[in-house]
This record gives sequence, C-alpha cells and structure tokens, in this order.
Amino acid sequence: MRVLIVDDEPLARTALAQILAARSDVERFDSASDAIEAQERLSKHSYDVMLLDISMPELSGLELLGRLQQYGRPLPSVVLVTAHAQHAVAAFEKHAVDYVLKPFSSERVNQALEFAFRRTASERAARFVELMPHLPMLQQKSPKIAIKSNGRILFIDPRDLVAVQAEGNYVLLQQEAGSYLLRESISTIAEDLKPYGFVRIHRSVLVNASFVQEIRPCATGEYELRVRGGKEYTVTRTYKKNLRALARFWMGTGTFLAD
Repeated sequence: MRVLIVDDEPLARTALAQILAARSDVERFDSASDAIEAQERLSKHSYDVMLLDISMPELSGLELLGRLQQYGRPLPSVVLVTAHAQHAVAAFEKHAVDYVLKPFSSERVNQALEFAFRRTASERAARFVELMPHLPMLQQKSPKIAIKSNGRILFIDPRDLVAVQAEGNYVLLQQEAGSYLLRESISTIAEDLKPYGFVRIHRSVLVNASFVQEIRPCATGEYELRVRGGKEYTVTRTYKKNLRALARFWMGTGTFLAD
C-alpha cells in the first residue's frame, strides 16, 4: 500500500507517519504540508490511499479533491482526517471513503486504512449510511458562529457579517460595527459560509452578498466592489466570475462580466 499524508499540522503528520510505519502492508508513504505540495506529489507518483486534512491554508482538502477530479486525474482512496465533522457529507460527495476525526487514535486510523481498500460505490454508500447517526452536526446546523474572545465564547449570526478577510493564520470577521479574529483558514471559512450567501472575491477576501451595493470595472481587468457603509474591496480577475452570484438576475449589463 502506498499512502500520501496531506496535513498542514506537523504533529498530525508525525502521528500519522508513525501509524503507517508500524504497518507491514505499507510499502511507501510520503507527506505533504499543504494541498499545493500534494498536487505536485500526485502528479509524479501514484498512491493507493490519501489521508487528507480539510482545513489548510491557500487550498482546502475539498478544493484539492475538486481540482483533481476536474483535471481527470485518477484518485487514490481518500480518507478525510479532520476536526470538522460537518464537512463529511461534502467529502463523501467527492468520493472520500471514510473520515477520521481529530484528535484520532491509531485504531481509528487503521480501521479507515483497511476500509480504504474496498471503495466500490455500493460500499461508499453503505459506509455513509453507517456514519450518519454519528454526525449530529449534519442533521441540524446551528445558525450561529461560536468564537472564543478574551476568555468568553461569543455567538454571531453569519448573516450579520459584512466580510471575512485572511490575516496570516487567522481570519478577520468584519461586522458593520466591530470585528473578531478567529484562527482558521479562509478556505474552510468559505465552505462554512457559502450557504449564507458569501462570495469569494479575492484569495483572502469573502463578502456577504446582501451587503454589496456597487461594483465598478477597472482598466486592469479587475473590479472595485463597495459594500454598505462605504468600504471597498478589489475583485481580482481570478474570482470575478463569482460576481454573478451577487444577484438572482442581471439586467442591461451587455457584455459586463462576460469576458
């Protein structure tokens, strides 16, 4: 068995490597510290199993799976190793065969590795049905975001957020009055907030569509976006296609946003 570990946490990579090293059926394993490095390894080597974290900077685990499928590359059996159980449904939709919650035990990882060799569609479906009762978070999502701040836990309605901006290993959750700093990746937050109408306009910025008041094209091919209250953001060319999601339909735009 050839295995690829993809996780931005050094301790998690080390723990998984120790588990793999103790197995006699693992002939080779490699590690990648982020999804970009994982793409490079997958382009050069073939693996039977990928142990994949979901919350990583720049590119999340789910985004990596989406890219690999888009390029038509053969996928190894994917086991999601994550602290975010709410992403399990999306992972199974992208053909993950199992998920392991952090903090994990060697027994649980070994169980997932054993299952990863049996990855027919019927077995994936059976595994999903088996795991569903253990995912109460999937049955009813809380409409609130819980944030630890100054020794307290604050509950914020995501619909009250104007924008989210990456700040190193943190994200800044911006309201009309006040903001909160949260240790999380922008890619993970983007997945969490997508159901609430948040649109990614930059590699480090999400905006709440309900607060957007105006967009203006620039000579550079980028756009300037203004939200309620007057704050402006740059929409890069990479993400300008996402502007279509800001309105249910567009009138009188001609070729605007078409290029």
